Amino acid sequence: MVEIKQAIIIRVDIEMSKGKTAAQAAHASLMSYFEAEKKDRKIAEEWLRTGERKIVLKANDETALKRLSEAFKYKGVPCALVSDAGLTQLPPGTITALGVGPWTKDEIDKFTSALKLL
Repeated sequence: MVEIKQAIIIRVDIEMSKGKTAAQAAHASLMSYFEAEKKDRKIAEEWLRTGERKIVLKANDETALKRLSEAFKYKGVPCALVSDAGLTQLPPGTITALGVGPWTKDEIDKFTSALKLL
């Protein structure tokens, strides 16, 4: 059986409260889930059925998130960048997080294995 997971990658170079970080992670999770559901409904449903495995990782800056996003898109792995609305702590449009998958663990790990846990 193929393992399915989701990766949520949070920028650590910007000041966000714990609550703001949690909200951005939630946005990333939902946004990338919807992208995965559009691409392959069976994978999305299997992820839901098997406990919604996810991992939360750190990215050093916006450039790192954008590079990861482009790499995943190039490989056909569903993902979504989160841009903050700017209503509380951050300027509008600040990229805060990247959600990847749910997708196969092997495909996600190709680009995230060097990242540290948040």
